[in-house]
Amino acid sequence: MTPEKMTDPKSTGGHLPGYLATQRNDRWWIEPLLTGLGFALFVAYSTWAAFQGAHYWAGSYLSPFYSPLLFIDPSVPGAAPIEHAWFGLWPDSLRAIWPSWLPISPAFLILAGPLGFRGTCYYYRKFYYRAYFSSPSGCGIEGARKGKYRGETGLFLIQNLHRYTLYVAIAYIVILYYDAYHSFFRDGEVGVGVGSIVMLINPTLLSFYTLGCHSFRHLIGGRLNCFSCNAVAEMSHGGWKKASGLNRRHMMWAWISLVWVGFTDFYVRMVSMGIWQDWNTWG
Repeated sequence: MTPEKMTDPKSTGGHLPGYLATQRNDRWWIEPLLTGLGFALFVAYSTWAAFQGAHYWAGSYLSPFYSPLLFIDPSVPGAAPIEHAWFGLWPDSLRAIWPSWLPISPAFLILAGPLGFRGTCYYYRKFYYRAYFSSPSGCGIEGARKGKYRGETGLFLIQNLHRYTLYVAIAYIVILYYDAYHSFFRDGEVGVGVGSIVMLINPTLLSFYTLGCHSFRHLIGGRLNCFSCNAVAEMSHGGWKKASGLNRRHMMWAWISLVWVGFTDFYVRMVSMGIWQDWNTWG
C-alpha cells in the first residue's frame, strides 16, 4: 500500500469505506468462497446421511457418522447386528419423546460431539466468520460488522467451550480406532478389506487434526513457564513441540480429516447398498 493511499482521507486505517471495499488487488475472495461452499457441501451431505438412518453398516464396517452406535433398529436396511449396539434396541421411552418430524436415526444421538469440537475450533471460527458472516471477509477487507466490536458474546459465547469439547473429540477418536480395529475381523476370521484401510485412515487423520489443536497444545505444555525445570516439564516440552508441528498445518488437517470422514461414511454406505464391491480377503 502506497503512502498516498494510507493518507487518503476517504480511508480509515488503510481500509476503504463500504461493504467489501478494499485496496487489495489479489483474488482475496477465492478462499472464503471455496471454504464456504466446501463446508456447506459437507453439512448438506452429513445431514442427509444422518436422516437416512440406514445403510451405515457393511460386513464389519461402521460409518463414523453413527459411531458410537448407542441404539439400533434391526428392521432398517443396512443396520448393524444387535450385539454392536452399546445399549441394544431403541427403548420405547425414547421413541415416545422423539420428534415426529425427525427420523429415528442413531446418528442424531452422537453428531453433536464432533460437530461441537469443529464448530468451536479456532481455524473454523476464522473460516466461517469470513465466509458466512463477512466479519471480515479477509485482511484489509471492509466487513459487514457495524458498530462496536463486542467479542465472542451472546450466542458466540459457546466458543469458550472449545477446550472442553477437546476431551469429547479425543474420546470419539479412541472409539473410531476401536471401530477400525474391529473392521479387520469378520465372522471370527482376521482379514483386510479396502474398507478396513479407509476406516483406519479416518481416525489417524482426525488424530493429526485434533492433536494439533491450540487447546491440546496448551493442555500438554502451554501452561508451563519452564520446560527444563524437571523431567515432567521436559516430557511436556517434547509433546508440545510435536503438537506445535501438527498445528503448523492445522488448516490442512482440518480439511483433509473433514473430507475423509465424509468419504468413510460414503464408502460404507455404497458397500452396504451393493453399489460398490469391497475388495477384501474374506471373499
